[in-house]
Amino acid sequence: MTSRTQQLVDTLTARIQEGVIRPGERLPTESDLVETYGVSRTVVREAIARLKAAGLIETQHGRGSFVLARPSTTGFDPAPASTRQEVLDLLDFRMGVEVEAAGLAAARRTEAGLAGLREALESFESAAGHPSAAVNADYLFHLRIALVTGNRYFADLLASLGPSMIIMPRDRLRPDRPDFARIVAEHDHIYAAIRRQDAEGARAAVRVHLSNSRARLLQDEDLRA
Repeated sequence: MTSRTQQLVDTLTARIQEGVIRPGERLPTESDLVETYGVSRTVVREAIARLKAAGLIETQHGRGSFVLARPSTTGFDPAPASTRQEVLDLLDFRMGVEVEAAGLAAARRTEAGLAGLREALESFESAAGHPSAAVNADYLFHLRIALVTGNRYFADLLASLGPSMIIMPRDRLRPDRPDFARIVAEHDHIYAAIRRQDAEGARAAVRVHLSNSRARLLQDEDLRA
């Protein structure tokens, strides 16, 4: 069972990775963290120590703890996919990365990680008809799966791709389109497998989702041909 300290580390790491707490910004105070997350001061202090050891924050005497700018681990800085073939290549690439990430997430997930996934999923479900919000929520769901793995290389890679990795025609985001309901259901299946710690089921659910994304893209191209 994951300790409360590690759960807090996972939560704060996710907030840093997602840019909720940006480089140079101060973490909430010890008292605020105790109140917000319902943990003891000992848990908070140990979590801060682990974040500091990981190079995510620095503590300044009398001022608090501040998020550090994190250098890229790989120098990977891809340009957004702009052609049909590049989009197909991106989906193939994501398949190779995200299928395994989902399996690891299922094996290692914490309650805090599940809560983050559920929040992103609900944001996506409520964004029908709002393309920008839907794309951001969709990206956040996939990024949080990477974060739940506990392996920073998965999260760093998806963070480098950014929301532009989500290629979704605006027409498919209308609430009256069955495609949107199908995408929501595909996300639900991924979440459910991770929640029940079914690694193979999670891998299969992501593979189905990205395969269907590829098929939807090809269908759109056929309709425009």
